[in-house]
Amino acid sequence: MAAKTNASRILDKLNIPYTLHEYEWDEDHLDAHTVADKVGLPCEQLFKTLVLRGDKTGIVMACIPGDKELDLKKLAAASGNKKAEMVPVKDIVTLTGYIRGGVSPLGCKKKYPLYIERAVLPIDTVSISAGKRGLQIFLKGTDLVSACEGIVSDITM
Repeated sequence: MAAKTNASRILDKLNIPYTLHEYEWDEDHLDAHTVADKVGLPCEQLFKTLVLRGDKTGIVMACIPGDKELDLKKLAAASGNKKAEMVPVKDIVTLTGYIRGGVSPLGCKKKYPLYIERAVLPIDTVSISAGKRGLQIFLKGTDLVSACEGIVSDITM
């Protein structure tokens, strides 16, 4: 049985149903397509969490399907910025407490605004990082939005 993470503890506290799924990972294959294959879901059901810096608001996060690309202009507009850019990988752990390949939209060390691609809403099973490499959380898309207090937006290309 997988160990609990901050993300799973938050879901427990909110009484949101989920399951944990472990998989073998390696440093060279942390991409969404590989992880989706390993947990047995289509890539559009695996949501990756990205950390960005807006020119006006500072740090924001985005949660998008693994088969899509973030549209930086759409995210900037949704978040009240003129532009937004990805933070350097070396800054992710300092900002979130998570490492690349294990960033969860739940349980960051600081609460940042989280923008979730609207495609999440009708999906019965979405997969997000549980907060460490090799462990995913499966839950309903609407439950993800609720748990994260996510802002549902059209933010992909």
